[in-house]
Amino acid sequence: MAVHDNLVLHIGEDKFYIEARDQGTKEVLVIDRLSQEIVLESSGIQIPTVTAVQPICGVIGTINLLAGHYLVIITKKRKVGEIKGETIWKITSTEIIPYRKTLLHLSEIQQRHNRVYEGMIQQVLDMNCYYFSTTYDLTHTLQRLYNTSPEFSQMALHERADQRFVWNCHLLRELSAQPEVSRFILPVMCGFVSVKVGLINSKRFEHILVSRRSCFRAGTRFYMRGLDDQGHAANFVETEQIIQHSGNLASFVQTRGSIPLFWTQRPNIKYKPTPQISKSQNHLDAFHRHIDSLVVSYGMHVLINLIDHKGAEKLLEDRFAKTVYDSKNEQIRYESFDFHHECRKMQWHRLSILTEKLSKEQEQFGYFMVSSSNELLKHQIGVFRTNCIDCLDRTNVVQSLLARRSLYEQMQFFGILKPGERIEEHQFDSSFNNVWADNADECSKQYAGTGALKTDFTRTGKRTKFGLLKDGFNSAVRYYKNNFSDGTRQDAIDLFLGNYIVEDNEGITFPSPLEQQRDVKYLLLPLICVIAFSMTLISVLMPPAETFLAISYFLFWLIATTLTFGLIYIFGLEYVDAPRLCQSKIKVD
Repeated sequence: MAVHDNLVLHIGEDKFYIEARDQGTKEVLVIDRLSQEIVLESSGIQIPTVTAVQPICGVIGTINLLAGHYLVIITKKRKVGEIKGETIWKITSTEIIPYRKTLLHLSEIQQRHNRVYEGMIQQVLDMNCYYFSTTYDLTHTLQRLYNTSPEFSQMALHERADQRFVWNCHLLRELSAQPEVSRFILPVMCGFVSVKVGLINSKRFEHILVSRRSCFRAGTRFYMRGLDDQGHAANFVETEQIIQHSGNLASFVQTRGSIPLFWTQRPNIKYKPTPQISKSQNHLDAFHRHIDSLVVSYGMHVLINLIDHKGAEKLLEDRFAKTVYDSKNEQIRYESFDFHHECRKMQWHRLSILTEKLSKEQEQFGYFMVSSSNELLKHQIGVFRTNCIDCLDRTNVVQSLLARRSLYEQMQFFGILKPGERIEEHQFDSSFNNVWADNADECSKQYAGTGALKTDFTRTGKRTKFGLLKDGFNSAVRYYKNNFSDGTRQDAIDLFLGNYIVEDNEGITFPSPLEQQRDVKYLLLPLICVIAFSMTLISVLMPPAETFLAISYFLFWLIATTLTFGLIYIFGLEYVDAPRLCQSKIKVD
C-alpha cells in the first residue's frame, strides 16, 4: 500500500490538517494540537480558516519534548532516481512545528533545556542522509522483496519495512498505533542512495548503490563501539549494489559492523584512545546472537577483519579470532588481513592477496538476479561482513573491490561487456569509482563526522600525495569533532531514536541530565595553560635585559605550560564533550 505523495499542511489555531491531494482520494489527517488526538477523515472535510498553508513532501512523525508535542515534516525533497520504476527521494529540508503556541508553561531553565532538545532534533534532521519512497520498500534488498508473499506487498509500507533501517520508527509510534492512517506513515531510511546511468558498448544500464544504516546501536565513532546485549553491532550498514538492464535486475549485498565483542574506546583527548575489552561481559553469548541474526538474514558469512596485528588493535584481533573459534559456527569463516601492514609504503596492489583469498567464497555466495519476466536466475546465499577499527576507511576500500568483481560478472552475464573486456577499459569505470567514494564519504560523515580517508584510491585506483594531505586534514577535523562535539551528537541521535524519552516534569521533580556540574579544574587548568603559554611567548619576544632573568622567566613559564598541559592530558576524560543522556556512564569491569 503506497503512502500519499501529494500533501498540503493547513496549520490552524487548534488543529493541524494534513490534506492528501493524490488523485482519487479525499483523506484528511486531523491532529488536535491540545489533546494530541489523531483522527482520519476519509471522506474529506471542510477545512476551516487557518493561519498558514504549505505543501509538504511527507510526515516524519511526532516527538515529545519539554514544551510538549512537535510535528516533524518534510518540506523539500530531491529525486535521486528510480529502482524498478519506483521513484526514490532524498530529504533536503525539514521543519519542526510545536503543537503549543507558547512556552509560558515552562520555567526559564526548562525553556533553555527545551531549546537544547529542539536543537538536537534539528541536528539529526540536518545530517543530509535521509531517503524515502512512497511506493517502494527501500529498507529491503531486492532478494528479500522477491522472496515475500503476495500478501506482504499489500501491507502498509511502514509495517513491512525492515525495522533495522527505519530511522523515524520512534517518531511514528503514535501514528502507527492507528492502522487507518497508514497512507500518511512514511518510513525514512538513513544512509546513501545513488542511481547513475551507464553506457558500455551502446548498451544502457543503471548502476545503483544503496547503503542502509541500522538504527540499533546507532551513534558516533568513539561513543558507540562493539555489541550490545541483544547482539546489535555499532555502525552496522547493509550495502546493496544493483544493476538494471533491459528489465533485468542483479544485486550484490555486503555488510559492515563494529567488531562483534563488548569493547569501548572513549575519547580522552588522546589522538587514538586505547580500546578496552570488557572482562566481565559474556562475549560469546552476544557474538552468537549477532551472528545468528545475520545468518538468518543473509546466509553464510565470511568475517573480514582488517585491523592491525600489532599495537592497540592486536588485543581486539586476538579476541575476535578466539571468539570465532570458540563459537564453532560452521556458517562462518574468519579472514584476518592486516591492511596497514600489507599495504605499507603505498603498496596497494597487495590488496589482491585478500581478494584472491576471498574469490572461492565470492563465487560460492554468488549474487541475486532476476530476468525481465521476473524469473529467478541466481540467488545470493552468503555475504561478506567487513570491519576495521571504525568500519569506515579500510572497509570502504575492500567493499568496493568485492563489488567491482561482482559487477564484472553481472555485466558479462547480461552481455554488456564483451568476452575479455574489463570495466576499467570504459568511461563508466570513473563513475563506479566516484559512486563508491561518495558512499564512503557519506557513511564516514554519519559515524565519524568527516569524509572518509583513502578515497583517492577508491576514486582513481591509486594512492596520491594530495590524498595523503586530504586524509591528514580529515584526521585533524575528526580529532576535534570526536573529542569536543560528538557527545552532543550522540545525545541527539539517542533522543531522535527514542533511546532517551523526555519526561514532562523533567527539571522540576527531578534534575535534567542537561544540568551538568563541571569540576573546578575544568576551567582553571586550561586558563592557567593559556596564560603560561602566553607568558612563554612574551619572555621570548620581549626578554628582560639580563640574560639570567630572561632564561629564568622562559624556563618558569615553559615548565608551567608543560605541567598544566600534562594535567589536562591526564584528566582528558573531563575535557571531552561527553554524552549526557543515555551514554553518560562508562561500564567499568
